[in-house]
Amino acid sequence: MSSQKKAKLGPIELEVIHGTIRAAELEIEAAVERTARSPMIRDQHDYRVALFDAKGRKLTGRSYSAIVEPVFEYFGEDKIFPGDVFFWNDPYNSCGGIGHVPDLCTTVPIFHEDRLIGFSQVFGHHDDIGGAVPGSLPVHAPDSWMEGVLIPPIKLYERGVLNEAAFRIITRNSRLEDHLAGDLDAEIGACKLGSRRIVSLAERYGVETLEAAFEQILKNAAEIFRREILPKIKDGVYHYEDYIEADGVEDGKIHALRLTMTKTADKIVLDFNGTDPEAKGPINWSLDEVEGRYFRKWLAPVLRSLAASPERAAEIDSNEGVLDVIDVVFPQKGTLITPTFGKPTGMRFFLMLRSLGVFAACLSKATDGRMPADHETIRIWGLTGGRNRDDFFLFREVLGGGGPGRPWADGSDVVHIVPNSRNLPAEFSETRYPIMVEQLALKEDSGGAGFRRGGFGYDKKIRALDECRLISNADRSILGCYGVNGGQTGQIYQVSVIENGDETIHPGMSDTVVVKPGASVRVVTTGGGGWGDPLAREADKVVYDLQCGLISEQSARDNYGVVVTLKGRQWTHDAAQTQARREKLRKERGIPPMFDRGETFRAMKAKGMVRYPDNWTDPDEGWNAVGEGASFPQAAE
Repeated sequence: MSSQKKAKLGPIELEVIHGTIRAAELEIEAAVERTARSPMIRDQHDYRVALFDAKGRKLTGRSYSAIVEPVFEYFGEDKIFPGDVFFWNDPYNSCGGIGHVPDLCTTVPIFHEDRLIGFSQVFGHHDDIGGAVPGSLPVHAPDSWMEGVLIPPIKLYERGVLNEAAFRIITRNSRLEDHLAGDLDAEIGACKLGSRRIVSLAERYGVETLEAAFEQILKNAAEIFRREILPKIKDGVYHYEDYIEADGVEDGKIHALRLTMTKTADKIVLDFNGTDPEAKGPINWSLDEVEGRYFRKWLAPVLRSLAASPERAAEIDSNEGVLDVIDVVFPQKGTLITPTFGKPTGMRFFLMLRSLGVFAACLSKATDGRMPADHETIRIWGLTGGRNRDDFFLFREVLGGGGPGRPWADGSDVVHIVPNSRNLPAEFSETRYPIMVEQLALKEDSGGAGFRRGGFGYDKKIRALDECRLISNADRSILGCYGVNGGQTGQIYQVSVIENGDETIHPGMSDTVVVKPGASVRVVTTGGGGWGDPLAREADKVVYDLQCGLISEQSARDNYGVVVTLKGRQWTHDAAQTQARREKLRKERGIPPMFDRGETFRAMKAKGMVRYPDNWTDPDEGWNAVGEGASFPQAAE
């Protein structure tokens, strides 16, 4: 194609190409959903898709995805052919893009005639890929080999020919062989669909014009972050840390992720030196490859919270262009995010959320608290049983939690960090598995109190109709999600078994608890942290939450300072008494801290359970809540 054709790329053509790429990703997702076999992929949507250019650069920011670098690293550009399908799941051979063994990544190169012009990719969290425990996430695993079969980058198809031996080995290692085979076929077919959509763009506009559009799309993303987001962050150096409560192997120890953020006029540098050593149990996350390209793209969407409006935030792509504004500095080998080969990684999603949280906290310091609070919007739980392969079952859900309170809105309820994910419908679950869904509700008072409160978590109860084993892969069962700028911490996760009227609470990381027929499992997921002073929340909003059963009368009185009365079935508040109570509570409390981690954390700190490394100071100390302008926000009663 001539350079003259390339020069014809204008704003209209660019917008059409950009929109078509976005639409193609939606179409890939629809294809996966409609053709996959497993509930985890088909019904709960725990998969991600992406389109890349020929250099492996991600073209959109609709959602996080894996990366293409393993194809170049293990095969090279001269070994990529039409009809190839690349495949891997090894966390230590994925250039940081695949975090734990159940995530299988399928990548298809896109060719226009004989020219490589991009890649189409799907990766999903699959039901089972072997290992010590059904679901391939053993909470007590001391190494990667207990977590399932490890597959380094291979060609599952080469020039259109299936590697049947590899396919059989992969599927044979799954307890749900048919599910896995069907899912892989669905993902490969969806990748090929995405490939066809990009080829049609090349045929319509020409390859040079298309590649010029790719370049401009990435350039525009970097420019938007520099122009609209970075100026809102004060230059300086900020630090924060947060914790994983347990690793499943070593008891009585919290594990800290530490971040020092340096902000300059045109760049953010995120330095994770000081992070605790790699864990014995499966909470590690291997990231320190190819300049942390995956990690930087994972973190970048946090910055969109500083956009001019939520609507504008939704328009901003976090594609490969964000690498121009975010750098990462990794610690030496042997930490939680730089583990040595073989350290288990199954619960790496704990660190995924902590990394977002420490970044957001540093940004809160740099923006006078104008960032959302913390959230824990992913955990996996389930029941598994059966006496042999014929009646084996794995009921499993990826449950969300309360979203964070934000300067502009309350937190969303029971949301999931994986876009478009959902819980399993009761009707589906009861038809397919020996269970009965007894309750699905929002957990009262679970959202952290605030001027804009945190979202509420699930309160779900399921009765087992056959003997089974409980699976719980969850953190935040001791330390709740932190509140910001005067907001309070959200309530913690809890899983319990109720039998003969007795309720027994189990650790958030459990997979050996036997549940007898007739017993019920109750799962309460985390509430989001609150944002802003709860004593400034509009009294009418407090009364509304009370009327809806979202908060208790005690919370209305103690956390929000609202004096209420029940008249018949209607709650009302007394404005004069509320004002007086709030003034009293403010005087007793003083200025609230910038971050609230909850009473449990304060108790742990007082007992010396929280220790800081050399050259590191308490990241909470000296930071108080601030309001719009010079004073803390005070809303009219």
